[in-house]
Amino acid sequence: MIDAHQHFWRIGENDCTWPPPKLEAIYRDFLPEELEAMARPIGVTGSVLVQSQESDRDTDWLLAQAETTEFVNAVVGWVDLKSPTACARIATLAEHPKMRGLRPMLQGLPSDTWILDPALEPALDVMIANRLSFDALVLPRHLRHLRLFAKHHPDLAIVINHAAKPSIRNGQLDPWREDISALAALPNVLCKISGLLTEASPKWDASALGPYVDHLIRVFGPFRLMWGSDWPVLNLAGGYAQWLELARKLCGGGPVTMRAIFDGTARAFYRL
Repeated sequence: MIDAHQHFWRIGENDCTWPPPKLEAIYRDFLPEELEAMARPIGVTGSVLVQSQESDRDTDWLLAQAETTEFVNAVVGWVDLKSPTACARIATLAEHPKMRGLRPMLQGLPSDTWILDPALEPALDVMIANRLSFDALVLPRHLRHLRLFAKHHPDLAIVINHAAKPSIRNGQLDPWREDISALAALPNVLCKISGLLTEASPKWDASALGPYVDHLIRVFGPFRLMWGSDWPVLNLAGGYAQWLELARKLCGGGPVTMRAIFDGTARAFYRL
C-alpha cells in the first residue's frame, strides 16, 4: 500500500511556521522514523511526502529527507509560481529523482481566482514539460475555478487534496457534490481520499463520511482515487491505523478497486 499524502516538519526550522502552538497534538517535530515505524506494520510500504510550508528551504529539506529514507517514494514540493525565477527553480527541482509535483497552498491565498492568473503560465509550462503534477489544496469554494484551470491545462496532471475539504461536520453535500462531479468529468483530474477525519471532527463515524466517499467513488472511479493519511495533521482527529481501517471499510469494493485506491492509482500518478 502507498500513503499518497503525508508530511514531515521540524518546529522552527527550514522556515517552518505551521502548525501554531495552539495545535498541541501536532506542535512538535514529525520525522521519517516515526511514520515508518507506524505504517509498515499495518501494510503501508511507501509514501508521498507533501510540503506543508510555503518555502524553498522546506522543499529542499523534504528532498534531503527523501534521499535518505527509502520509505518516501516521491516528494510534492512548493515553488512561488509567479516568481521571475520560478521556471529555473522548477527545472532544477525536476532533476531530483524523487521530485514528482508541486503544491501551491491555494486554500490560504487571498484571491480565490489566483489559479487563473495568466502570470502562472510559464511555470505551468515547465511543470508539464518535466512531467510534474499539480496538487490542488483547495476548499469547496475554489472548485469552479479549479475546473476552469484544469480545462485550460489538459496536459497538466492534477490531484485534488482532501477531496476539497467538504463540510462533513455539518453534513453539507451541495454544492460540493455538483462541483466535484464537474471536475471528475475532466480526465486530467484525480482526487485524494485524505483529510476527511479532520473535516468531520470532533464527532465522526462511517455514516458521516460514507456519503462523501460514495460520491467520490461514483464520479471518479477507483483508478482516479488514492488514499492518503494526511499524517501528522491526522493526529488532530484520530490515529493512523484507525483512519486506514475506516477508509478501507468506506471504500469497500473488490480486490481490483481496493488495490487501485490504496496502491495502484498513486503509483501511476506519481510514477513510483
